[in-house]
Amino acid sequence: MDMTIQNHPSRLDNPQSLKFETFSYLPPMSETQIIAQIEYCFSQDWDCAVEYAELERSMDDYWYMWKLPLFGERDAKKIVQALNDCRDAQPDCLVRLVAYDRKRQSRGMQFVVHKGGL
Repeated sequence: MDMTIQNHPSRLDNPQSLKFETFSYLPPMSETQIIAQIEYCFSQDWDCAVEYAELERSMDDYWYMWKLPLFGERDAKKIVQALNDCRDAQPDCLVRLVAYDRKRQSRGMQFVVHKGGL
């Protein structure tokens, strides 16, 4: 078995090559799989928010926030609806779910759910 570490060629001039996080290396998630990830966030007592950005800004640390964070929301379908609303309003942007860990005051998880025009 070859244990050589591979470099993934990711460049803005080749949008198909871009990888945004670990889940980017897997096939796109179904709504059921997204809900499972949201429920994992709930099990960790994390709060969810929706963010979006143009492809050119996707490598920035700060994306635009879609409305307000969904603090205390524990209905995964409402979170998915917020993701879908953002995607519908910003179809050419990347849309991601962010889960905030209040205890550690950091992000517990984040992943892209919509890749705009890619």
